[in-house]
Amino acid sequence: MTQVLAQPRERTTGARLGLGWLFAPPALLFAAFLAVPLAALAWRAVTSGELADNVTSSLVLDSLRLSAITSTVTLAVAIMVGTPLAYLLARRDFPGKMLVDLLLDLPIVLPPTVAGVALLVALGRKGVLGGELDAAGVNIAFTTAAVVLAQLFVSAPFYIRTVKAGFESVEPVYEGVASTLGASPLRTFWRVTLPLAWPSLVAGAILCWARALSELGATLIFAGNLEGSTRTMPLAIISAFEAGKSIDVPIALSVILVLAAAVLLLLLRVLARGAAMRV
Repeated sequence: MTQVLAQPRERTTGARLGLGWLFAPPALLFAAFLAVPLAALAWRAVTSGELADNVTSSLVLDSLRLSAITSTVTLAVAIMVGTPLAYLLARRDFPGKMLVDLLLDLPIVLPPTVAGVALLVALGRKGVLGGELDAAGVNIAFTTAAVVLAQLFVSAPFYIRTVKAGFESVEPVYEGVASTLGASPLRTFWRVTLPLAWPSLVAGAILCWARALSELGATLIFAGNLEGSTRTMPLAIISAFEAGKSIDVPIALSVILVLAAAVLLLLLRVLARGAAMRV
C-alpha cells in the first residue's frame, strides 16, 4: 500500500523538475533583460569617476529638492482626500459608486500625457475653469502647484486602490463589536479599522510617493519644464540630454531614481512579509 501511494508523489516530483528545466531558460533570459541595463547604468556611474560631482551639481540638487517636496505634498493630499474615499468604496454603497471606481482606474491605464492635456484643458488659462481662476488672480498651470496636481492625478489612485483593499480585508464584525461597546463611528474608525488596515495604508503611501516621484508626462504638459519651479528629476534628465551635456549627468539622476525605487520596493516586501507573519 505504501509503495502504491509513493508512486504518484515521485511522478509529481519528476514533473516539477521537468517544468523547472523547461521554464528556466526563458525566465533567466527575461531576468537578464531587466538586470543588464540596470547593471550597465550602475557600472557606468561608478567607473565614470564623476558620480560624486554630478550628484552634487546644481541641476541634480535643485531637481532632487523639488521632486522630494512635491512628491511629499502630493502624498499628504492623497492621504487626506483618498483615505475617506477608499473607506467609502470599501464599506458603503452609494449612487455613482461604479463611476467613481471607473474614474480611479482611468489614470492608472491612461498615458500620463493624456492626464497632462486634461489638466491643461480644465485648469489652464484658456481652460474650462482657467478663465475664472485667472480672473480671481489664481494661476495654476506652469507652476509648482501644477506639478503637485499632475502628480496627484496619476499617483493618488494607487494609494486609494491599495487602501481600499486594506479596508475590505478588515472584518466588519470588529467594527460591530466596537459599536456595541459604545464607540462612535469616528472612534471606531480611528481605534479599530485604521490600525487593522495600517499595512495597506503604508503600502499605498509608498506606491503613491514612488509614482509621484517618477511622474513625467503629465508634469511636462501641465507644469512645463521650468528650472527651479517645475523641473523635477525626470524632467531634469530630459533637460540634460537636450542641453547636450555629458551623459554622466542623466546617469547620476537615473541612479538616484533607481536607488529610491529599490528602497521603496524593499520596504513594500518587508511590510508584506510582516503582514503575512501576523496572519
